[in-house]
Amino acid sequence: MRPRVLEEFVGQDHFLGPGKLLRRMLEADRITSVIFYGPPGTGKTTLAELIAGYTQRRFERGNAAAVGVKDVREVLDRARAALENDGRRTIFFLDEIHRFNRAQQDVLLGDVERGVVTLIGATTENPYFAVNAPLVSRSQVFAFEPIPPDGIKALLRRAMADPERGFGQLDVTVTDEALDHWALTCDGDARRALMALEIAVLSSEPCRVGTNPGRHDPARSIQIDLAVAQDSIQQKAVVYDGTGDEHYDTISAMIKSMRGSDPDAAVYWLAKMLVAGEDPMFIARRIAILASEDIGNADPRAIQVAAAAYDITHRVGMPECQLTLAQAAIYMATTPKSNASATAIWSAMKDVREGRTVPVPKHLRDGHYKSAIKLGHAVGYQYSHDSPTGYVDQDYLGVDKTYYVPTQRGHEQRIAQFLEWVRSQKVEPSAPGS
Repeated sequence: MRPRVLEEFVGQDHFLGPGKLLRRMLEADRITSVIFYGPPGTGKTTLAELIAGYTQRRFERGNAAAVGVKDVREVLDRARAALENDGRRTIFFLDEIHRFNRAQQDVLLGDVERGVVTLIGATTENPYFAVNAPLVSRSQVFAFEPIPPDGIKALLRRAMADPERGFGQLDVTVTDEALDHWALTCDGDARRALMALEIAVLSSEPCRVGTNPGRHDPARSIQIDLAVAQDSIQQKAVVYDGTGDEHYDTISAMIKSMRGSDPDAAVYWLAKMLVAGEDPMFIARRIAILASEDIGNADPRAIQVAAAAYDITHRVGMPECQLTLAQAAIYMATTPKSNASATAIWSAMKDVREGRTVPVPKHLRDGHYKSAIKLGHAVGYQYSHDSPTGYVDQDYLGVDKTYYVPTQRGHEQRIAQFLEWVRSQKVEPSAPGS
């Protein structure tokens, strides 16, 4: 059921729709080397084949995990011969391009630049991290998105109606609820949805015994309802790579949801990671970091909640720790936010690394050894608790610098009031000659 012409291709309108970049490149016959990046079952291989047909170019294909330098040279030799003999250019489709090694790349790059072959690479991994930089720099990267539910249902209906490649010769009836279930459960993977349809049809009607056992008896009607659809696809697939983009993108979404005070989104992204098998301790660590970075002293209890969640997650593990992580994530999302503490340490770290090192003022230095007084260490230090207010005006840094600026949110409002009182207790230096 692969589309045979571009008009049958479903999805990826953001770069293949009318007026979009790839469509313009094809219509102008200016296709260059490209990398198709996205989840399985979204049409990467299909689109490569369609481009070859649309541009009337030869089509060579290989898998980067199985192609050696000798194979690459043979592809290039055939491409040169076709170009010299009849002026026909070649598209070289390379699946799993992230596995392309340096030796293979060196053989191919020259002819790619000269236009002997047009390279189309496909990968499920982020090419900016997984593919060699010289290949990426010579290619246009197109990011594929999961096929939307309406697109999946259109593909399924097409397969049901096609008499040559689908089930058009059979009397197949599929309820709307069954189509909706497949469109949702396949998670945008057309291959998985078509497999579900095939399983449902084949399991609902016994195959005829004979020279063509794959054919079905068209005299019998096949009814596919929601129950049959559920049995044919089983558990919903969660597309998630524990070390790749999904790992980082999903935890990023959860962190930004907590920072943005959206508990519903935070819980959803948490659930996605847990269902996909993410390490719950990784999630607990990120919650702990957020408690200090994005909440800080706006709610000092947040770090206590995070610490407890980390400890409980470590002690009980899955599945029970999902309750603790959810409670902690919701707490972080629904409490006042401030990054004033984080900004303070970032600024101070920058000054220490890049600026002039500030020596410790002598009155603050350690005075617990016999010769300290001879060096002037700790001389003149005033003990704060000796003051009735608990505060004495003395220099603690040696330079005039403010790192911590509390907000007016949550507990930091009280901190701001206290610091304002501290500033009011400072004695202004006397003017010269006064």
